[in-house]
Amino acid sequence: MAKYNLPKIDLHLHLDGSILPETAWELVQAQGIEVPASDLESFIPLIMVPEDCKDVNECLERFEIPVQILQDKASLQRVTKELIGWLVKEGVAYAEIRFAPQLHTRKGLTQKDAIDAVLDGRNDGLKENPEIGIGIILCAMSIGPETVNMEENLETVRLTKEYLGKGVVALDLAGAEGIVPLSNFAPIFDLAREMEIPFTCHAGDSQGPETVEDAMNFGTKRAGHGHHIYEDPELCQRAIREGVTFEICPTSNVCCQSTGGYGEHYVKKMFDLGMRVTINTDNMTLFDITLDKEYDHCINDMGFTKDDIIQMLVYAAEATFQSEVNKKALVERILAFKNNF
Repeated sequence: MAKYNLPKIDLHLHLDGSILPETAWELVQAQGIEVPASDLESFIPLIMVPEDCKDVNECLERFEIPVQILQDKASLQRVTKELIGWLVKEGVAYAEIRFAPQLHTRKGLTQKDAIDAVLDGRNDGLKENPEIGIGIILCAMSIGPETVNMEENLETVRLTKEYLGKGVVALDLAGAEGIVPLSNFAPIFDLAREMEIPFTCHAGDSQGPETVEDAMNFGTKRAGHGHHIYEDPELCQRAIREGVTFEICPTSNVCCQSTGGYGEHYVKKMFDLGMRVTINTDNMTLFDITLDKEYDHCINDMGFTKDDIIQMLVYAAEATFQSEVNKKALVERILAFKNNF
């Protein structure tokens, strides 16, 4: 039973970081993947960020086992369906689940195969849980210099266009920050704009506000993380003027050492400044986090009030990659809880 009786929204949720641990352990055994674990209890730490995690890039290493697991259509379909069921139990009304199709081609799947499998899982999940809304975001990846996988990234852009309206709602760029300037990935977003594809972009998490500026220059109206924008007051004002929404993931930022702690996180200052910030989980299994736990941190450790949570949910609803009609309906559902939360 969810703690906070609200129509919750998760705009920033990675599929591979949110596999049910029991399912991950079962699939590891079924697929013969060798791991240094003998049972579920010893396995779980292998798919969670360690307490002494040094930075975001060390955090990214924890995705290796989940990615190994998800190299066939049946596994992709299953974990997507199960994640939707988990979200419903957590009281989530709408979520956008993101994944990178190019990471699931090691054993012969094409990007298109991977997308089809996730969409099949989405359809299965929605049949069993028609009360939730689910959009799928396809991630291009930063895995090194932009030239390393530009062909694969541009293929992801084209597939995003092909599947828009069929369960896919937008494009993203995820992966490691700071290897090369984010601006080097401009061709991805040039093509996305040309094809009129909605998009978000990871920026300003482990790196500074200049990466958020690059993302905004691409034309994004949503930024994944982005909290380091607060270090540039002029850029904050530009974000306010342009209505940019920030997909803030507090526990992820704390665990990956991109902020000093919940109390030191910039998100409340950004909110007080009038910026459109939202609260999200990033990776539910990787960080052992749910939206209820995030809201607890917001209220107990970060200075937010319950009314602030409502307002951030309104920002989230307005920023979803849905039709205006669906956005409005979701806002109305949230505001109905304003005096009963």
